[in-house]
Amino acid sequence: MKRKPAKLPAVRLADPYYQREQEKYGHPLPSREYILQKLKEHGVPIGFEEFARMMGIAPHEMEIFARRIDAMERQGQLMRNRKGALCMVDKLHLIKGRVQGHPDGFGFVVPEAGGEDVFLSPREMQGVMHGDLVMVRVTGIDRRGRPEGSVVEVLERANKRIVGRLMAERGILFVVPEDKRITQDILVEPAAKGKAKPGQVVVIELTEQPSRHSQPIGRIVEVLGDYGDPGMEIEIAVRKHNLPYEFSREIERLCKKFPKGVRKEDFAGREDIRELPLVTIDGETARDFDDAVYCQKRWRGWRLVVAIADVSHYVLHGDPLDREALNRGNSVYFPRRVIPMLPEVLSNGLCSINPQVDRLCMVCDMEISSSGEIKKYRFYPGVMHSHARLTYNQVWEMLQQPQGEMARSHAALLPHLQNLHKLYQALAKARVKRGAIDFETIETQMIFNDQGKIERIVPVERNDAHRLIEECMLAANVCASDFLQRHKHPALYRIHQGPTPEKLEALREFLKNFGLTLGGGDHPHAKDYAKLLEKIKGRPDAQLLQTVMLRSLQQAVYSPDNVGHFGLAYESYTHFTSPIRRYPDLLIHRAIKAVLAGKEYKPGDWHELGLHCSMTERRADEATRDVEQWLKCYYMQDRIGEEFEGTISGVTSFGIFVALDGVYVEGMVHVSELGNDYFTFDAAQHRLIGERTHKVYRLADRLRVRVARVSLETSRIDFVPVETGIEPRVAGSARRPTRGERTTEGSRAAGAKRRTRQRA
Repeated sequence: MKRKPAKLPAVRLADPYYQREQEKYGHPLPSREYILQKLKEHGVPIGFEEFARMMGIAPHEMEIFARRIDAMERQGQLMRNRKGALCMVDKLHLIKGRVQGHPDGFGFVVPEAGGEDVFLSPREMQGVMHGDLVMVRVTGIDRRGRPEGSVVEVLERANKRIVGRLMAERGILFVVPEDKRITQDILVEPAAKGKAKPGQVVVIELTEQPSRHSQPIGRIVEVLGDYGDPGMEIEIAVRKHNLPYEFSREIERLCKKFPKGVRKEDFAGREDIRELPLVTIDGETARDFDDAVYCQKRWRGWRLVVAIADVSHYVLHGDPLDREALNRGNSVYFPRRVIPMLPEVLSNGLCSINPQVDRLCMVCDMEISSSGEIKKYRFYPGVMHSHARLTYNQVWEMLQQPQGEMARSHAALLPHLQNLHKLYQALAKARVKRGAIDFETIETQMIFNDQGKIERIVPVERNDAHRLIEECMLAANVCASDFLQRHKHPALYRIHQGPTPEKLEALREFLKNFGLTLGGGDHPHAKDYAKLLEKIKGRPDAQLLQTVMLRSLQQAVYSPDNVGHFGLAYESYTHFTSPIRRYPDLLIHRAIKAVLAGKEYKPGDWHELGLHCSMTERRADEATRDVEQWLKCYYMQDRIGEEFEGTISGVTSFGIFVALDGVYVEGMVHVSELGNDYFTFDAAQHRLIGERTHKVYRLADRLRVRVARVSLETSRIDFVPVETGIEPRVAGSARRPTRGERTTEGSRAAGAKRRTRQRA
């Protein structure tokens, strides 16, 4: 233990965190915790200089102590009042949180500590933007019963650069943000517009943030082009959602140092499994291959080998590549373009398990019983050689036609593929026995023309080749989770919690109307959901019931606190199989390697890493959703006036959303278009009810609509009903299914969630 300097006053030495501060800094200041403690003990606001004297701060320490106080103020740990005195935030009854803007001008503050959101009026929103970190004071209750507040201080501005369209009106230039949650137009001085022309899409850098009395001002730093240019929707999305999309020169220099392939010295400490006929099986358009599989029949089961690209051999903890991969969090897959987590030399080259080349890998080698139970497994670093790159459709063709041309051309691999299929059948039975939830959904694919616009949208047929790879990856992920848990090594688990008490109660109330019940009491298991899903199969209202059940579940996230995966019915689950495109998988690889070496991997705060990786995943989902919605709007703008059958896929207080059959496009019918009536929104039953006509528009009801308007600027498609096809009924009453509800074609697209294996 270091000796405490005698010259420090007693008040400094009494800091309970003194030792920690001394280890971090050569000349330790009072810790943040101690500063807050002393402010609390003081009981009233205090000036900075007086507080510094009280804390025993010497004159030569005043500047650095002031910086610590400023940092604490920026992070909302304390505040200064109008007289400049330091105050405890909780004594001022302030709430710290992020602003969430709304296109209609109002907003909310989402508290960092949890609790109810605070409503911000349009006037309060004038001085802040979506994403800003603020301190608010609750000033009352709005007319809807929500807490309403006023912004006391902006702690952090979230928007430095904004993408939008340059406009000109009466000689005044301004940029209209593409993110409609930012409702302020940004003024541009004529000298700050550069070469941009009105109507073009630009990136503007804010030189002045908004206030209650003035609009934001900025200068144009990048001209992206015209709104209708091919690929513009992606250029907008990456900037709107702040996706890192360029690699630095430093990273480019590092990439040039990588070898072209595996070197002999890389074999050290690895098992050579190049003779195993491992194969990659993926989609037709895939370019980065994380995994390869091999299956061998054993007396009472199978040996399954899952080999995963050893990214951690090349991307070392803390190096520039690692920092950039963490910043990105994951690859982002847009239609026809990928923003990779790793540079192409790694993602499509040295790390990608390409056919007929040696690759470094991390191996999960499993023994699985005839009933689909994993009996044993082991992890080890290896060197592999992929014997083929196959697509799902090719594998399915070989399994269906073992005497066909495709099977004959891969005759040496066919027995191993057949073993994989038999193993999958055992794993699928084990999945059912385990009680994993399997919602029926449809994944779609956009087919583009030469101009880069949608020609048509088609459903993607999933076959057993998709499913067998999915089950192999699930098995490896479960083993990785179990391995780290057994060795008591920290990890980022992929957790999926069951329904909250509020959502569970709402679901059960909804099911009562159909004479159905969900088992499991206050803590239902995935098996209870699976049993109910099996029970409703074949019912005309099955899509409605499935959609409501799906929406009762929480979102899967990353966390070091293992609470299991509800949907997959696993007590412990993590992500191991995609280190090329997911940062959590890379962390798991490093952790496994550390355990094998008898060490512990310490990447930093595991909770912070979990929050960050969950955020980057949501960010990617939002960006791809924006791009797909814009492309669908472009696709539908030539179909204004056409009529379609569809299914109600969402119900809100302001209208209904309808998913069209066959074209897999969703649009909105505003409540004002539903008829000359006042409609009441019943959130619990997912329906709108006409007060006079008693017409009911409910989730999963069938409707015929006409395309009325398409807006590329807002990415919005508006429908009007042609005929309701819905029998008027009294709220809460049961009704006979309509003819449209008996038609299942296209209805599964309503509320469909993508089922890609990287989202498991």
